[in-house]
Amino acid sequence: MRSFPALTALACALALAPTLALAADGWTGTGELGVAISKGNTDSETIVGKLALARETELWKHAVNASFLYGTADEVENARRYELFGSTGYQLGERHYVFGSARNERDHFSTNEYQTTVAGGYGFEAFMDERTKLVFEIGPGYRWAKAQDVRVHNNEAIVRGFMDFSLQLNDNTRLYDTLLIESGSDNTFARNELGVQVKMTDALALKAGFEVRHNTEVTDDRQRTDRLTTVNVVYGF
Repeated sequence: MRSFPALTALACALALAPTLALAADGWTGTGELGVAISKGNTDSETIVGKLALARETELWKHAVNASFLYGTADEVENARRYELFGSTGYQLGERHYVFGSARNERDHFSTNEYQTTVAGGYGFEAFMDERTKLVFEIGPGYRWAKAQDVRVHNNEAIVRGFMDFSLQLNDNTRLYDTLLIESGSDNTFARNELGVQVKMTDALALKAGFEVRHNTEVTDDRQRTDRLTTVNVVYGF
C-alpha cells in the first residue's frame, strides 16, 4: 500500500482544485474519497475516488463524472480501473428531454481492457422535488470494446438504459440507487449502486455504498459479477 498516500493526495488535488471556478460558473458537484472492499475478479483492499459535476439551465442539463479504483495485495497491484462519463440533455418540456452521452472505462483486471460507448435518446423525470428524484433514460448507442492483452475488438450496437433514484429520508440522510445497462448482442454490461449518504456539515458527508457490476460475456478466468462495498467521505460544492 505504499503508493496510497501519493494517490490520495493526487485525487484530492484533482477533485478540489477546480471547485471555486466551477461554482462561480454555475456548476455544482461532489468529490469523494474512501476505502473499498472488492469481491469478485479482485479480492483486495483498495482506494476509491469519484468526482461528479452538474449544471442546469432552463433548456440544458450537463453532467460529468469521473472515478477510479486502485488496489494492492502484498504490495502487488491487483485492481486498477478508471471511468469517465459525460452527458448533455436538451429540455423538451417540464419533465421530458433528449440527451447524448459518452462513457469510457479502462480496467486492467477485467476481460475487456476498455469499453467505450456513445448513446442518445429520451429522458423522463418521473419525480423531481425537494425529497424525491426518479429519472429514466433510454436510447440506442454503440460500443467499442477491446479484449485484454490481445488485438480482439468487440464493437456493436447497443441499447442504453439508465435510472437515477434518490430519496431524502430526513434533513441529513439520503438514500440513492443508480442503474446503468448497456446491452448488445455480444455482451450486456450492467452496473447498480445502492447506498446511503449522511450529512455531517454543510459541505461534508459520509456515504456508504454497495456497487454490483456484471458482464454477461467474460473469459474463463474471470467472473461475470464484481461487488464493491465503499465508505467514502464526500465534499460537496
